[in-house]
Amino acid sequence: MSEPPVRPRGEAGHRALPHTADVRIEAWGTSREQCLGEAVLGLVECFADVSDARATAVRRVRVPEESDDDLLAALLEEVVYRLDVHGEVPVDVEVETADGDLDVRLAVVSVSAVPVTGSVPKAVSWNELHMARDAYGWSCEATVDV
Repeated sequence: MSEPPVRPRGEAGHRALPHTADVRIEAWGTSREQCLGEAVLGLVECFADVSDARATAVRRVRVPEESDDDLLAALLEEVVYRLDVHGEVPVDVEVETADGDLDVRLAVVSVSAVPVTGSVPKAVSWNELHMARDAYGWSCEATVDV
């Protein structure tokens, strides 16, 4: 796993890196939940500009507690699914642990209401998918097929 950019403790963020015919997302946060939320925002940023978008709906998703890698994959796949099936893209995300599972609130807007700036994601690859604690809190990486 490559190291995310050097950051002070207490900060969160994400970035996308080119990857052969795909996109590689890196995200980090002080908590697992914050890191997962940043991963969602990083995924969206790869293909859409939601900086001026206002959410038109909130979707709640319950993700069963599994390994950290499984949680990352499941949450990113949920975003890809919502985009593909419902034409929705998150503009904001809140992730909390509730009753042993993840409770995720996605503030969404129609993808047709935002500028599409890149290739739309098709799937999340299990190859080199990783999420774990690091010196600053949590970090994760995922490759997204576009």
